[in-house]
Amino acid sequence: MVVTMPGATPSQTVRRPARSPGVPGFLFHPEFVSRQAKGQFDPAPLLDDPTNYDDKYMPDEVTRDHAKRMHYAAYRVSTARSAGELARWRGTYHALRDRIVLGNRKLIYRAVRRRAGGHNRADDMVGDCHVVLIQAVAVFNPWMGIRFSTYAYTCLIRALSRLSQRMGGDRLNWSLPLDALPDGSPPCRRSIDGPSTGNHIPIEEYLRADHPLLSDREKQILSHRFLTRDDQSPNRTLEQVGRALGLSKERVRQVQATALEKLRQALCP
Repeated sequence: MVVTMPGATPSQTVRRPARSPGVPGFLFHPEFVSRQAKGQFDPAPLLDDPTNYDDKYMPDEVTRDHAKRMHYAAYRVSTARSAGELARWRGTYHALRDRIVLGNRKLIYRAVRRRAGGHNRADDMVGDCHVVLIQAVAVFNPWMGIRFSTYAYTCLIRALSRLSQRMGGDRLNWSLPLDALPDGSPPCRRSIDGPSTGNHIPIEEYLRADHPLLSDREKQILSHRFLTRDDQSPNRTLEQVGRALGLSKERVRQVQATALEKLRQALCP
């Protein structure tokens, strides 16, 4: 039997890991088993609130309230006695989590602007940061005296710092867009650290229909991403390229990464 402890401190919350892919992990709080729990953590008032947080920042106290009810929903998933009850509370958990993410996603753009600046992979960083924000929402303890915005922003900056370190030795990642380079080639170490051989091959050479290095799909994506920029037609984002080619944003990112790796091997041996 679990004894209810009104006014429990943050140290009395217990982290329960996910039991299976369909059951999310959560923070268990003693108040979850109190007689007042159903009314105290009822998600309906929040989910029925018409406030749209897609473009409006969610205040920290509202975020905290959502997070408490989100953990309660996950607790109810873990104690569900029927498939219908499990599905209902799992849907509630995800709905509350998504509202928190949407209400705080401006933190992502603030962190990327601060850490990445004009990095030509800033769009990719935004995508990675959405994953970090979702993870931060899932593990945030709303019973602690910490503002979610402070906690999540710190997580994002640290994630961007690690990502920047991994990309630091990859000159093609932080170089200018391919078509903006003087000779159309990415700056390899051999051309910076040693004398130029004068044998650079323009990137367009690898995008020719008859060149065997890249697949047709890889050529299409690199052309859309890097070689379509002018005053009227700026470089397309991953999402825009995906819509044009009928692919998901993540699939475009994967194909682009494979194509760029082939170019690095060809141009920077």
